[in-house]
Parts: sequence; C-alpha cells; structure tokens
Amino acid sequence: MTDAPSIPKTAAEIRVTVAVEQVSELDDDDLHALCEAASAAIIEGGGFGWITPPEIGTLASYFRGVLLVPERELIVGRLNGMIVASAQLVLPPRNNEAQQHSAWLMHAFTAPYARGHGIGHVIVRRAEERARALHRYVINLDVRETQEAAIRLYESMGYVRWGVHPAYARVRGQTVCGIYYYKVLARRGRPASEG
Repeated sequence: MTDAPSIPKTAAEIRVTVAVEQVSELDDDDLHALCEAASAAIIEGGGFGWITPPEIGTLASYFRGVLLVPERELIVGRLNGMIVASAQLVLPPRNNEAQQHSAWLMHAFTAPYARGHGIGHVIVRRAEERARALHRYVINLDVRETQEAAIRLYESMGYVRWGVHPAYARVRGQTVCGIYYYKVLARRGRPASEG
C-alpha cells in the first residue's frame, strides 16, 4: 500500500516561485503568456497606454517589435515558470549624448492574478542593476495618477516625484494626471549622492 501524495491544505502550503530575467527572444508559449498578462493588466488600468486590450495578435507583434529595438530591453517576471509581468528598460538613442547617463523604465506591469508576490519590486531592481551595468546612473519613469499600486512601489523604492502633468492622459473620457519620477543610482562603490 502506497501513501497518497499530500495535497496542500492552505494557501500558505502552496509553493510559489518567482523569477525575473531579461529576454532577447520569446517562444510561442512565453509570448502567449506575456500577451495574456498584458491584456489583464490593461483591463485593470495599468501598464501601457492602451485603455482597452488590443487583439492578442497585435500584442504579440508589439512584443516581437520590442525585442528588435536595440535601445529597448525586455525584462519579464515569472510566477511558477509562467510570464506574468514585464517592464522595459529604454536607453536614449546614440545621437542623444547629453542623456547617455540615463535610462527610462517604461511599460511596467504585473497581471492582477499575479500580484502580491513581489514580482514588480524584483523587476524594478533588475532594471536598476541592468542600468548600472550599462553605466546609466539615473532612471526616469512616469505613471498615471490612477496607478496607485505602482506609485506606492516606486516611492517605497526611493524614486523621487519631480513633477505632475495635469493633462497626461485621457481615460474613458476623463483627463488623468501623470506623475514623473527619477532615481539616482549609486555607482559601484560610491553613494548615489556622489553620482
């Protein structure tokens, strides 16, 4: 007689694994998961400039395009192996010498069904590490004022609010403010204040 496999009795007994990585290609399963996560985030009002999720084919084309742009790096978050979050680290074009010290964190989102596991925090940290590795010492970002969870995350991670755009976006007929942030990253071995 063999013992039956044990089944977790509570949510605390269910093991959850979180992984974050920079990707340069996506297989069909990863691309589909990323598109589904993006759609769910858009419906919840976060992430991109989309208000209504486009068709999956449009999202797939968008993400394939992101992978082709040399100044964009796609960082994805996985929950139990499935992509449920992403962000883009965007570098200035080569002809913008004056801002080569900086990068933008853009289009960050976590699917609503994957929130609460710290994936957003880990993605932002990975973007910061990558920016440092590329000798970028300032990260800029902007969010709609309605993205309260994202605002709490960025402020808890030391991002400094420097401005508000009163007519940043139009969402379902309403004008929404945009909030602008930056963070000076410490150079290796030197405090951020010495930048």
